[in-house]
Amino acid sequence: MSIALVILAAGKGTRMDSDLPKVLHSIGGAPLLHHAMHSAASLEPDRTVIVTGHEAARVAAAAQAFDADAVAVRQDEQLGTGHAVAQARDALEGFDGDVVVLYGDTPFITPETLRAMIAARAAHDVVVLGFESVDPGRYGRLIMEGAALSRIVEFKDATDEDRAATLCNSGVICARADTVFSLVDAIGNDNASGEYYLTDIVGIANARGLTASVVTCDEAETLGINSRVELARAEAAFQTRKRLELMTDGVQMQAPDTVFLSFDTTIGRDAQIEPNVVFAPGVTVESGARIRAFSHLEGAHVSRGATVGPFARLRPGAELAEEVHVGNFVEIKNATIDEGAKVNHLTYVGDAQIGARSNIGAGTITCNYDGMMKHRTTIGPDSFVGSNTMLVAPVTVGAEAMTATGTVVTKDVPDGAMAIGRAKQTNKDGFARKFFSMLRARKDQKSKG
Repeated sequence: MSIALVILAAGKGTRMDSDLPKVLHSIGGAPLLHHAMHSAASLEPDRTVIVTGHEAARVAAAAQAFDADAVAVRQDEQLGTGHAVAQARDALEGFDGDVVVLYGDTPFITPETLRAMIAARAAHDVVVLGFESVDPGRYGRLIMEGAALSRIVEFKDATDEDRAATLCNSGVICARADTVFSLVDAIGNDNASGEYYLTDIVGIANARGLTASVVTCDEAETLGINSRVELARAEAAFQTRKRLELMTDGVQMQAPDTVFLSFDTTIGRDAQIEPNVVFAPGVTVESGARIRAFSHLEGAHVSRGATVGPFARLRPGAELAEEVHVGNFVEIKNATIDEGAKVNHLTYVGDAQIGARSNIGAGTITCNYDGMMKHRTTIGPDSFVGSNTMLVAPVTVGAEAMTATGTVVTKDVPDGAMAIGRAKQTNKDGFARKFFSMLRARKDQKSKG
């Protein structure tokens, strides 16, 4: 059976008190919307429709950044979830399959839960995702008659008897496309909010002799994000889950609560992660690598056996080969460090290629930006770059070459050569004492005046 997704992402998120649309706020370095799309991607949908509203263009662009084939439609008036789903009708014209309705601000529903809903749909006309809650609060309730779902009632419209139920509504539904839109057409807005509730389709389905059923999941999966406080709680939940996944897969963390991960962080078994490390998006760390304390990685690849940090920063495009050493207060950006090379202290390497087994001395800088353009530095294998070397790109240092400490390299260095580019030292006997005496006299004169 073909599957289409309809993801509701039209809300402004007033309680966020933000210029950014609610679904574009991030957890684990990715927008809430991307989390929802990522989970649903496991269903291999034939079509994905994003229902936008507030800041529609930004939300559409974010959706298409994740899935270029996603289609964005607009809900100009916010008249409820049923009305929102109706906006997807034209985008799904001719589609013959099941539709799963999801929410862009509900990021944690798992692929396993969605697959269970698809499986249940084979036996029922409408499937709703529910959860048992110890404290149901203001959730809508799923009212059962035996094993069948009789109706969904919103909290505002529920009786005391309804509110006594603990089986709650997540809002996620699955049904055939023609069934969804036929039921949506019959929804009215005679309720406490004057909105067209998608949840009303269950009662309408039963009245037509169709069957409705419930698939349940853990309440944590259904967590919706409506405020900054809820966003922070969701981030904490995401981090806890991601850390546990990695440690279960054999990653060592000395202080896991201090390590912050992104949605796409990939770390191999037997890698060691020391305290206070931040993994921004786009990082892969291979087995046996070690990331030392207070390092920050983004858009970087660290190969087997490499060591990074402490206090190192890997920026996008940093590519570290096996057994590379990157030490304290080193920054690497858009650069490849070949096998066994060392960049151990107080160094910036940007737009560069560092050859295998080369040693980059403390305080070295690749001067890659001329104010208008970026330029590349290439250092051959088995080279030795002396401390405090300035490499003014574009420039090449050959294999087995060397730069003297304090050198400013402005032209290529041949293989096996040593570059010395610094002013000749001159010592002036007694000058320091005379100079400081003169300065003290000026200071005294100024204080008296």
